[in-house]
Amino acid sequence: MRDDVDCSWKIDLRRKRQDITVREKFAAVFISALFIALFLAAFFAYEKIMKTGESPEAAVSSVPETAGRAEPDNAPVNRPDSNTLNKPEGNSRNKPAPQAAAKAPELKTARPVPQKARAAALPEERPLPKPQPKWKVVYVIDDAGNNLRELEPFLRFPGKITISVLPGLPNSAEAARMVREAGKELFLHQPMEAVGGADPGPGAIYKGMSAEEVRAVLEKNVREIGPIAGMNNHQGSLITQDEEIMRTVIEFCRENKLYFLDSRTTGETVAPKVSRDLGMAIAERNIFLDNEHDAGAIKSSMEQGLNMAREKETAVMIGHAWSPELAGIISSGYDDLTAQGYDFLTVSEIIQGKTKP
Repeated sequence: MRDDVDCSWKIDLRRKRQDITVREKFAAVFISALFIALFLAAFFAYEKIMKTGESPEAAVSSVPETAGRAEPDNAPVNRPDSNTLNKPEGNSRNKPAPQAAAKAPELKTARPVPQKARAAALPEERPLPKPQPKWKVVYVIDDAGNNLRELEPFLRFPGKITISVLPGLPNSAEAARMVREAGKELFLHQPMEAVGGADPGPGAIYKGMSAEEVRAVLEKNVREIGPIAGMNNHQGSLITQDEEIMRTVIEFCRENKLYFLDSRTTGETVAPKVSRDLGMAIAERNIFLDNEHDAGAIKSSMEQGLNMAREKETAVMIGHAWSPELAGIISSGYDDLTAQGYDFLTVSEIIQGKTKP
């Protein structure tokens, strides 16, 4: 009997040890599987980070930048007013059924945008349009050809300018060449007899000349100074009152496609009348800049011309190459006047504007 008891006890002990061993093995297998699963999850998460360049939490933060911001006052409102929901408006039978709300797009993990790509995506900044010029100003510099050194500052004028060269002087042809080379408009400063009998210089037109003699003088002077865009009179208070001679001069300009500027050395000039009779537009001087040679007087005359441009939209102002202060005054004021709305043109551009339909 005792042997049977001892044997059963031993058998039970063996069974318990086997049960414990099985549980331990099962626990070991479960723990091993759990570690493997955690390792694989960590591995795939790391691989995703390496591919996308950001952590998995970035998907939550990839909401468009406008989300959560207050809309501007003028932003269009596309959502219904909460106070009007479920309220009938008029006859609902004739109204189409409301469309189902569009499904919100799924958020995807955004890749970081390079700095250069961001800059390229921004709208290009466009410069503000410049104000359109309102008032037209023409500077004409007479008596060029006496001295090349006096001429040079006017050739450096930053805007458009017309320079008129006297014929028959030692520096006439070279002065004309310099004007053309500088890109400025070149006129012939045609000498004409004055009322007081002052010497107008070589290549002049005198009272009593025939039409053929006048044409011969003009042709010679144009050959010396040309090619030119046009001409204006030097002195000429006597000749510009002579309708017959002025008709010959303006006809010559029309035939040779030259512009004419009346310097208006006398109020009795007939040049405007003759030009109207011939159907040819001309320009007329409004202001002499340097009748007095000091800087204050020149600036005062220039201010009168600018005021005239503001009143009549155009002003033609004549100065002289021998005036020591003039070049500096007109050049230094160019940028400021341009910013104020003054447009600097040539004589030919003013006349072309008159002939436009």
